[in-house]
Amino acid sequence: MEKFVVSALKYRPKTFKDVVGQSAITTTLENAIKENHLARALLFTGPRGVGKTSCARILAKMINSNGDTNENEDYAFNIFELDAASNNSVDDIRNLTDQVRIPPQVGAYKVYIIDEVHMLSSNAFNAFLKTLEEPPKHCIFILATTEKHKIIPTILSRCQIFDFKRITVNDAKNYLKLIAQEQGIEAEDDALHIIAQKADGAMRDALSIFDRVVSFSGKNLTRQAVSENLNVLDYDTFFQVTDLILDNEIPALLLQFNAILSRGFEGQHFIAGLASHFRDLFVAKSTQTLELLEVGDDTKEKYKEQSEKTTTAFLKEAIYLANDCDLKHKTSRNQRLLVELCLMKLASINFDGEKKKTSGFIIPAAFFKNKNIPEIIVQKPEKKLEQKTSSDDNSLLEIAEEPQSEYPSKPITPPVLSDVKRESSGLSLKSIQKKKEHQIKQMDVQIKEEDLPSDAFNEEQMLTFWNTYVEILENKGKYNLAAILKIDTPKLAENHTIQLEFPNSTNKIEVERQQFELLQFLRKSLNNFEISLDISVNETLEKKYAYTAEDKYKKLIEKNPALDTLKQTFNLDL
Repeated sequence: MEKFVVSALKYRPKTFKDVVGQSAITTTLENAIKENHLARALLFTGPRGVGKTSCARILAKMINSNGDTNENEDYAFNIFELDAASNNSVDDIRNLTDQVRIPPQVGAYKVYIIDEVHMLSSNAFNAFLKTLEEPPKHCIFILATTEKHKIIPTILSRCQIFDFKRITVNDAKNYLKLIAQEQGIEAEDDALHIIAQKADGAMRDALSIFDRVVSFSGKNLTRQAVSENLNVLDYDTFFQVTDLILDNEIPALLLQFNAILSRGFEGQHFIAGLASHFRDLFVAKSTQTLELLEVGDDTKEKYKEQSEKTTTAFLKEAIYLANDCDLKHKTSRNQRLLVELCLMKLASINFDGEKKKTSGFIIPAAFFKNKNIPEIIVQKPEKKLEQKTSSDDNSLLEIAEEPQSEYPSKPITPPVLSDVKRESSGLSLKSIQKKKEHQIKQMDVQIKEEDLPSDAFNEEQMLTFWNTYVEILENKGKYNLAAILKIDTPKLAENHTIQLEFPNSTNKIEVERQQFELLQFLRKSLNNFEISLDISVNETLEKKYAYTAEDKYKKLIEKNPALDTLKQTFNLDL
């Protein structure tokens, strides 16, 4: 029985033609070898699994074979591979520089491939600088790394840099198709596409996933089997969810999401995939951007059909809601509820049950078009009606008694009153003040009409209920009004009048705005509905309160004169 060799090693590129998705770099290296225009130090950088080390090995073989790639000759004695992750000290670099001086026994060049070069320590980098800048004529360095930003600038300036790109989904899918044909495996196009998409631009990962799926499914790779094995949500799931959203089926949508969770998928994975699906639908709406879809031809047709059912405004709103839910998912305490709310919002973009109620809305003019309903013209009168005479009243009565048709053809002239006072807005400060005045007047009217009681009380009783009302305000969180009522101690005057003095008009206005509730509480508590408030501003009282830093400092000096000495001694400032 032959030993199994993983596809990542079995199908590792042996020539530049076998390298997938890096044609620009391989063509440049081939031309550099042919024209003898190759640098002494090369840096291969890019994501994992895109062919950096493979290209370095192919290049090392081609240098020693004068541009020919002989598979039987590997020139192992001239190619040295060093893993910088485990050989990252200064001593390792010194040993390397000692070996560099010795010329090759076979071939023209000694090639040093240093993988994961960003793992070298800073001292090792500094020890490597001189050798890298002026290497011997028979030596070439090829550095490979996935994190170019971790390499010091002095190293980068001495290297010719080649940036390897991520392998596209289509390139990876086509390469997997060739491997499947070579192994006699029947694979659906969508199944290979899911594998290539799962690899995320790394060919080595794509080959590893391919081996795993083949072990699960055997010689027949289907889209359903691949989705089940890789635990990914396939296109059909998002197509079904989008159909439910467009049909405003919120209950079925929640059940579908529950089924997805029961299959072991995370809510964030689902909502991120749904956002990507909306993006693909947006792309599919235009024939110019249809090429941006990295899917098979059959799936492209599905996207195009579903995109025709949507509008651009819907897709923009849907992408925003799904992306916002994705961003908030990690910090949410109830993640499932967050996704469910997002789904309900998505299903309500084109439909809202509350908006279907037409009661209370003005009928638009378009409703009456093409319904043979005569137009009613309302004209402004030439003169305003200043007074109503008896003849005017009789003429109006005569008009009212005449039989009217269902749709009058004569224009109707409504009477206009000249003395109409403009009402104030319900949100203005003047309207609030008028409302308070109206409440007080209404309360006074009720007192006079109903003859409510007016029991006698003294100032001590009044202060007790006054302080009780202040505590009620503090419990309700109205600390500002409570603090104002504590500024002055109320005094009881004649005719059940309570006198208050405040240091400024701001406090007076604030209490006047709230006096209706205060009077109502005191009158009920003291059983006297003749109680009134007399609020005034005392300018001398204003000086007793410290509002500025200087006022506060003067009051502190009155209590402790030593503060002024302390201020002058240390030259302090307020």
